[in-house]
Amino acid sequence: MAQRAVWLISHESGTPLCGIVKFSRRYPTVEKRAKVFNGASYVPVPEDGPFLKALLFELRLLDDEKDFLESRDSCSHINKTSIYGVPVGGEELWPVVAFLKNGMIYACVPLVEQTLSPRPPLISISGISQGFELLFGVQDFLSSGQKTDSELNTKLSQLSDLLLQTCPFGTLLDANLQNSLDSINFASVTHLQKQPAWKTGTYKGKPQVSISVTEKVNSMQYDKQEIADTWQVVGVVTCKCDLEGSMPNVTISLSLPTNGSPLQDILVHPCVTSLDSAILTSSSIDAMDDSAFSGPYKFPLTPPLESFNLCYYTSQVPVPPILGFYQVKEEEVQLKITVNLKLHESVKNSFEFCEAHIPFYNRGPITHVEYKASFGQLEVFREKSLLVWIIGQKFPKSMEISLSGTITFGAKNHEKQPFDQICIGGTAYLKLHFRILDYTLTGCYVDQHSVQVFASGKPKISTYRKLISSDYYIWNSKAPAPVTYGSLLLVRCHN
Repeated sequence: MAQRAVWLISHESGTPLCGIVKFSRRYPTVEKRAKVFNGASYVPVPEDGPFLKALLFELRLLDDEKDFLESRDSCSHINKTSIYGVPVGGEELWPVVAFLKNGMIYACVPLVEQTLSPRPPLISISGISQGFELLFGVQDFLSSGQKTDSELNTKLSQLSDLLLQTCPFGTLLDANLQNSLDSINFASVTHLQKQPAWKTGTYKGKPQVSISVTEKVNSMQYDKQEIADTWQVVGVVTCKCDLEGSMPNVTISLSLPTNGSPLQDILVHPCVTSLDSAILTSSSIDAMDDSAFSGPYKFPLTPPLESFNLCYYTSQVPVPPILGFYQVKEEEVQLKITVNLKLHESVKNSFEFCEAHIPFYNRGPITHVEYKASFGQLEVFREKSLLVWIIGQKFPKSMEISLSGTITFGAKNHEKQPFDQICIGGTAYLKLHFRILDYTLTGCYVDQHSVQVFASGKPKISTYRKLISSDYYIWNSKAPAPVTYGSLLLVRCHN
């Protein structure tokens, strides 16, 4: 298990290269081993410049790269693993582990100890899990306590010396870089017990466990008898376990209230050591019945050092949190709009923020707006042909609000005004953006008293939960419905 090279790249849209290599490290001894192991399929690690451009191209982060390419963008090439083949000099460098987080691209090239033709299965390449562990460790080190650019630059300057200790000759010994920095007399970590592949070091410090349940709700609402509205909840449980010992054991339980919606399609992290079969067999494809497993959902695990997603799930809740009606009528150069929104009585009426974005595509700039809002305030972005209805942090006691108005547009300017191939004529939508803290739509929560930790010291346990809108669309009821496939809308996301 070793790495041939490591990069940290700052993604900066608008710059000539759309990115800057902030840090890179190559391991020549590992590169020689790769040449021997890979044989005729060996592809050398390129210099920073060509690699930067090739990786940004593969991740579709170049400003001028908007055309569809069969080799990269077709449905048969959907990437679900953050592992890429990067084209360099007429050849393909594979595997490249890369992901974008908070404007920084973390990337490395693991050593594959066999020929690359044909490509071996990912599960047989032990360097990939170590590569993720290394990159997550670097990410945690850079993000911990970082407030300013100067602090980030200071940490980047420390990386070279830290990797000499934590990853000598490309072999990861300890993913916790902060521990190495704090330790004056650093010694190579010795493993007293066999550890899982995703954990290559130990933690030293104050024990604490943090668990966050985040649910995203998607919805497509048409207000048409011939087309059913759709909605779905997708959840993720994120954990960070700072516990001493080489293999601490933790059991985390997800609970639902009496009327909570059962969790389905559950996928768990490899660190989970055992699982009730009822958890894995609950599927959204099957019809719901009273016998559906509704918890508690227990996950015994040996946690890795870095933050990790304990599990993903979906759920079919009875109703969407906000029901909407949107109507657009066109009169010459004007549009008359009517919007009605209703917060369901079961939903917590306390938002961190709540906004309705109303875009107008394939038209000129907004020149005049007359409106009446029963609640909140309206902001007009004339050049973007966009209205933003700022609802705020609460709905009124009636739980219902409305907006009506008349919008006048100027002459079209195809270079400045937004264009969309679907939103033509009366086809238009409203998109809701909201976030509710300390609340989930399914009711799913983690009771901190139910978390069991088998490790030295009594840890501080913190739990959080929140509900976020994702693809939450309300379509013009007077227009033909857009093309759909199942419950997924085939439309480009506009931010």
